[in-house]
Amino acid sequence: MGNVATPISIIPEPSSITANPGFFSLDGKTAIAASADLDKLGFQLQQDLSPATGYDLPVVRRAGANCIKLRTSKSLSRLGPEGYTLTVKPNEVEIAAFSPAGVFFGIQSLRQLLPVENYRRAKVDGVPWTAPCVSIEDQPRFSWRGLHIDVGRHFMPKEFLLKFIDLMAMHKMNVMHLHLTEDQGWRIEIKKYPKLTLIGAWRKESMAGHYDENRYDGIPHGGFYTQDDIREIVRYAQDRFINVMPEIEMPGHSQAAIAAYPELGNTGKQLDVGTKWGVYENVFNPDDTTIRFLQDVLTEVLSLFPSKFIHIGGDEVPKNQWHASAEAQAKMKQLGLKDEHELQSWFIEQMDKFLAAKGRRLVGWDEILEGGLAPGATVMSWRGEEGGIAAAKAGHDVVMTPGDSTYFDHYQSRDRKAEGVAIGGLLPLQKVYAYEPVPKELTAEEAKHVLGAQGQLWTEYIPDPKRLEYMAYPRACALAEVLWTSAKQKNYSDFLLRLDAHLKRLSILDVNYRKLDGK
Repeated sequence: MGNVATPISIIPEPSSITANPGFFSLDGKTAIAASADLDKLGFQLQQDLSPATGYDLPVVRRAGANCIKLRTSKSLSRLGPEGYTLTVKPNEVEIAAFSPAGVFFGIQSLRQLLPVENYRRAKVDGVPWTAPCVSIEDQPRFSWRGLHIDVGRHFMPKEFLLKFIDLMAMHKMNVMHLHLTEDQGWRIEIKKYPKLTLIGAWRKESMAGHYDENRYDGIPHGGFYTQDDIREIVRYAQDRFINVMPEIEMPGHSQAAIAAYPELGNTGKQLDVGTKWGVYENVFNPDDTTIRFLQDVLTEVLSLFPSKFIHIGGDEVPKNQWHASAEAQAKMKQLGLKDEHELQSWFIEQMDKFLAAKGRRLVGWDEILEGGLAPGATVMSWRGEEGGIAAAKAGHDVVMTPGDSTYFDHYQSRDRKAEGVAIGGLLPLQKVYAYEPVPKELTAEEAKHVLGAQGQLWTEYIPDPKRLEYMAYPRACALAEVLWTSAKQKNYSDFLLRLDAHLKRLSILDVNYRKLDGK
């Protein structure tokens, strides 16, 4: 922790900390001073502190003695929209930032300066509520600090997503990538096409055990979010300065939708919602009516998600059905396309133009590079970093998501029996922490296209919230520091010291994290 003598366990580590003598004591006479534009954050802080301390701190306009002061200042524009300063003195705490987002992230650091018990949801007697006197100046390295949750393979309740958002906020993450549609389930209500959830949200059983065992559990599985659910999730995240980016998969990973509306497929056959994991041959056909159908879906999605970025998947699209389809081949001939890869690019480009006309930006997995990249597309590079490097060199924005460093569905140790069933691969905590999102192959100018990175939680082998927490934490703590803290500051031994204290917070918050090796 550099020049800080007092044990401080803030994760992710701030840009700079200077330790000063003394402590600030929070008691029943403490007030929260907030300007009108920060009222909501003042009351959030009040609600955060009240259950454990027993104090309902008043939110006031003018700062006095023994006060927590929240303010914005144009002079702090140098720290960007999410940076902040946090100054703890014996008689005052001040959190200042250029924007409310920065104040919010400063509050998260203040909470980590207080005793870990402040995360309890019930009053804790006998704990001195003190914070060490420090001066912090802080700002994130990357603008995109994300976690991806696949609710298509296994549905996760709305209440858990709200808890997950709280955990992301505590770690200063700011993008939740919500993977809403899959072969195995369609999870969002679309009012124009009700069968997407009436039929597509439910499957008769799920694959059990490893893929090569070909076993099934015989248990029906399903669920979906109503549009009101989505509005609540988005609003809750916005209050914590987290953007929820939806993913509607196309043209592959689409069997659940085709099961609901067979005319969207290439064979005309009635399909079941998928029950096995892996890649399915059934993909959307490239007819104009299918394009309009999916743009109708996106129209409703856009009304629910204010996110500038909208993810349309684009990965793992078998071309066999298009190759065998007279209609698809006629479409290729009509458009002057040489192969099915170019047909997929045309398909993606229709969505890119549609989203651009609505003021949004398309995001897709790196397969959208094949056959030519749509002009406004942002690429998520998951099959290594090559796709991200190619996209950045071509002037496209990139979010780094390589499987070997960011796929949290991979095993956490070599002791697979102890870890339980996972999809494969090995991604221990130290490897996550060692990840560097900017490839060395990029020039300084090209590197500006790397918006950041995110961790992926694919849920084929993550059937419930507790298992998801186990797979996410503490690896998400490590990734949070990779994305917030400057690369030159990173120190794994120091991170582990802070993490040891930080995990007590996660315990209090009932997070089923994986214990550190040797603990």
